[in-house]
Amino acid sequence: MKVNIGDKIRTLRKQRGITQEQLADAVGISFQAVSKWENGIALPDITLAPVLASYFGVSMDELFDYNLKETEAKIKGICDKAYVFRESDPSRSREILEEGLKDYPDNDILLNNLLYVLDYRDEPDEVVKTANRLIDSTTHNDVRYDALRCLADAYKQKGDMASAEAAIEQIPEIHFSKLSVAAWVLTGKKKYEAAEKQKWIDFEELLQMMGKIAEYREDEKDYVGALAEAKRAKALIEAVCSEKEIDIFNGYVEEIDKQISRLSVR
Repeated sequence: MKVNIGDKIRTLRKQRGITQEQLADAVGISFQAVSKWENGIALPDITLAPVLASYFGVSMDELFDYNLKETEAKIKGICDKAYVFRESDPSRSREILEEGLKDYPDNDILLNNLLYVLDYRDEPDEVVKTANRLIDSTTHNDVRYDALRCLADAYKQKGDMASAEAAIEQIPEIHFSKLSVAAWVLTGKKKYEAAEKQKWIDFEELLQMMGKIAEYREDEKDYVGALAEAKRAKALIEAVCSEKEIDIFNGYVEEIDKQISRLSVR
């Protein structure tokens, strides 16, 4: 069942005897946005909820609460269902998400999940289209930056490095995270939990960057340097990880071993 927020807004607008243009002017948006709401093409941003409720003289609950809860539950269900197939059958996962977008157009959660199952190598134009759609519709900076990352990767696949760099330039350089700040500021178990999570995020990022350095050296035909970097990455895993934790990084170990074998015969 589709959400009926647009129907509610249309009803309230007509009861007040105003046009879409008048409503748009009152809340500071374009009349095209109002038209999209009322026709079920898009949903109002949650930040507009108090403005709309106040304008129409209704409660937030009456205007949005039930619908938002229902929408969030349905979208979560769609994403959970799609996630099951993300690795094993990306095309099936994509099918589920695209079907969900028919009921919830431009929903940033669905679009963001979709970016993770599109084929960047064979369909970079589709990735560019979806990423730009998400960038235009989301009000969340973290989602926008993730979409820009995906956009840059898609442009790389197209061989358009100028556009890839332009997308990257829109991503801010941030040298701290919520977890790292929590680890510095909080105490007790909360300090430990934040630091432990951030440690593994940083560790995986370090392994990835070492892999990129090895790739660069190999591309430059510096096989000795590439082999040394790959061996350092493997030694790092062995030094940092327990037996159980090494299992988590098995994928990295396998790729590093392949790289070491390939470079050792150069």
